[in-house]
Amino acid sequence: MTRLLVAALATLAAVATAPAAFASIGPLHVVAMGDSYASGTGAGDYEAGTEGNCWRSANSYSEQVVARLRARGTSVQFTNVACSGAATSDLHQEFLGQPPQLDALQVDTAIVLLTIGTNDIGYAAYGGLCIQGDCSGAPTQAITAELPDMAKNLAQLFRDIHDRSPHAKIVLTGYGSQLTAGPNADGQLDPICDAGVFSPQERAQGNVLASQLDKTLRDTTAQAGPDTGYVSEYAADSTHLVDAFAGHSLCQAGTPFYRGFDALTPGQEGPDAVLHLNKDGQSALADLVLSQV
Repeated sequence: MTRLLVAALATLAAVATAPAAFASIGPLHVVAMGDSYASGTGAGDYEAGTEGNCWRSANSYSEQVVARLRARGTSVQFTNVACSGAATSDLHQEFLGQPPQLDALQVDTAIVLLTIGTNDIGYAAYGGLCIQGDCSGAPTQAITAELPDMAKNLAQLFRDIHDRSPHAKIVLTGYGSQLTAGPNADGQLDPICDAGVFSPQERAQGNVLASQLDKTLRDTTAQAGPDTGYVSEYAADSTHLVDAFAGHSLCQAGTPFYRGFDALTPGQEGPDAVLHLNKDGQSALADLVLSQV
């Protein structure tokens, strides 16, 4: 574990090993914020009133982390304001009828669980282009060129969070690899695995982009200081997935951790959930956050 990650998750480690000490000084104040990967779009069991907009799931990694802390006897004051579709700028303002996410922060906020960045670069629209047309070549290069600006936005967001919650430990999580770059596994797979949906070239270039996205998030976090840490589905090289996520991208042999075209069937979330973590994926991400300590 890196020094930065140790610092960012020190409070989680403390409450895991000494909940009684924290009980004596009041509940641990935890805030979850960010975009669809933070809210749990695609993971089901949504908070009333958030279906079709923020898609705030009781199965999101932050909800699971807090539930496990409480099961260990830790008193936690938890506020979840994550909302699907949010970019870094949207955390400062009303979005989809919700108050600014940053308003949930308090001086005594101890931990901020955050996933953000892809809506700054139009990642969802890029995925839609891959599905409906051809995103290889120029479209991939164009979205890659937006990563430096996303990094600047994220660095500023870290500073804005610490302005409001100076003692908070920020834990940023990554996005992983939604679709395997290699051939399909044998067996019955989601229709999104058809070669007419994602060509081999689109898969290969899309995974290179996912790796570059992860490295940008990782590097930006590392530069933010000891109060900010990064938890990722990728290993430290931002190229290979960690064991918990290896083999679980769409169209691989393991249980998929991401939603495919199953999200388009009647009664499901629709396009908003395609290529997003499902319940199993969110649970695996919660494991990573907790296992780091």
